[in-house]
Parts: sequence; structure tokens; C-alpha cells
Amino acid sequence: MKKILLLSDTHSHIDDTILKYVAQADEVWHAGDIGDLAVTDAIKKLKLLRCVYGNIDDATARLEFPLHNRFMCEGVDVWITHIGGYPGKFNPNIKAEMESNPPKLFICGHSHILKVIFDKKHNLLHMNPGAAGKSGFHQVRTMLRFVIEGDKIKDMEIIEMEKRV
Repeated sequence: MKKILLLSDTHSHIDDTILKYVAQADEVWHAGDIGDLAVTDAIKKLKLLRCVYGNIDDATARLEFPLHNRFMCEGVDVWITHIGGYPGKFNPNIKAEMESNPPKLFICGHSHILKVIFDKKHNLLHMNPGAAGKSGFHQVRTMLRFVIEGDKIKDMEIIEMEKRV
């Protein structure tokens, strides 16, 4: 069993609220637009981090993290990318792979809009945790927390932090 904290779009922002939830997780997954690598450095000091770079991330972040991160967590095939789209409107750059080899859990960021959607066509769960940072149009900072046990994804929670200022 793994307790996962999923966040995205920190845009160089890390604070005690985020770190409190990091400390409670077994693994932290970041779906890109890190900004300053001080964010990922702070997370890595506490927990295992699985991360991808996003469109705002510089060459240093792109050397440290991949564009796509596909891995197994327990019995779940996971694919994280920053700009992935969502069911019915996947990014054209990943559409062929999605059709031929869909994961069980597909995660992206970029939109700053929290969404969790089951895709019946590809038999996968799509997650976008919204934005944990303070840059962007979103009004409330959000993250997701859930458990992976064997091949099951369960006990999902939306974490809403204070309004963005």
C-alpha cells in the first residue's frame, strides 16, 4: 500500500502547508511547472519524488526530470506528463500511445483545473490535481491525495488550501 500526494503547477511556490501533506505521504508525484527547483529539493528531502517538467520549466529542470514518467506503482501502470489533455481531448502528441498502450492511471497538470475523470474508452482514471502554487488564474490552491493498494486506486481526497493571493 502506498499513500500518494499528487500536485502540479507549483510555479516556484512551496510552503509549510504543502510540506505538511508531503510528510504524510509515502510518495509525492509532481505533474510539472515546478518553477524553482528549490520546490522539488524540499520535497525530495522528505519523500520519494516522481516528477515531470512542464512548459515553464527551464533547462536545468528538463535535465533532472523527464517530459513523460511512466512507471508501475504496486499493480497500477501510471503515466505522468504535464500537458496531456483529458479523456476525449488528449494531447495529439500522446494520442497514438494512449490508443495502443493506455495506462491504468493517467496524470497531467497544466490547466490549473482539478479534474478526476474515468475514461471508459481507455479503461483508465485521469487525474489533474489543479495548481498548488500561487501563480495563475485559479482561485483555490489544490492537491490530491489517494492510496494505491495492489491494482486498486482508492481513498481519494481533494486538498483545498487557502485562496490564492
